[in-house]
Amino acid sequence: MSSDQTLAFETDCHIFDGTGCGFPAPGLHSFTFDPIFTVGSFEFNKPMLLALLGTVAIVWFFWAAFGKAKVVPGKLQMIGEAGYDFVRKGIVYETLGKKEGEKYVPLMVSLFFFVWIMNLWSIVPVAQFPVTSIIAFPAALALVVYVLWMYLTFSKHGFVGGMKNITGYDKSLGGVLPLVMFLEFMSNVFVRPFTHAVRLFANMFAGHLLLLMFTIASWYLLNGIGIAYAGVSFVLTIVMTAFELFIQAVQAYVFVLLAATYVQGALAEHH
Repeated sequence: MSSDQTLAFETDCHIFDGTGCGFPAPGLHSFTFDPIFTVGSFEFNKPMLLALLGTVAIVWFFWAAFGKAKVVPGKLQMIGEAGYDFVRKGIVYETLGKKEGEKYVPLMVSLFFFVWIMNLWSIVPVAQFPVTSIIAFPAALALVVYVLWMYLTFSKHGFVGGMKNITGYDKSLGGVLPLVMFLEFMSNVFVRPFTHAVRLFANMFAGHLLLLMFTIASWYLLNGIGIAYAGVSFVLTIVMTAFELFIQAVQAYVFVLLAATYVQGALAEHH
């Protein structure tokens, strides 16, 4: 099945139409897109386009909201300030403190809104695809956080202190210290960045599959006696869409919260 058959209304197959066609279940093909255009070996596809449009939309919004900020804010500035303060006070200040965290607010705000908008594409008509369900995008964002985390760790504590920070060195552990240091090293250097990316990717991947499943089922069942079942599936599609809206925001929040936690761990004094 080609990527053009991702959406329910793009197939003529129904359960009781007499053709004997099977249910066009979503799968990995639902995450594969033909290139919009190609330059040499570089292929520009739909997820890349959505990521680009999302980036432009975010830059435009904050430019429009704060480009000419007023003492008495307009509606757009009020919305921008509410979103900015949510990340600044609700995540960064709570994790890093006001004094230490202020310098990291722009990065965390950027990460939050980028992840959120990339997730939101899943329920936008025509787009209907969460960019973060492609592992390359969460991996790239997690890599940014990972590089910052490592840089702060070693720039603040030096090489020896940084290694102690990463390995959880504590001489009071006695004989189990080597094992603890090995496990902490593996966790911090390899597992954390991996799970940071996969947590976001897996949730968006699974959410998109569920939405596709119920949407395609609604169309597939829309024939003969299956219309009654199609109605149930359509209701579940609406419910899943509302639930996905909640998950999209939660995943953006969790991604940035973990990023702030990693930064806090890098700056923490080792004892």
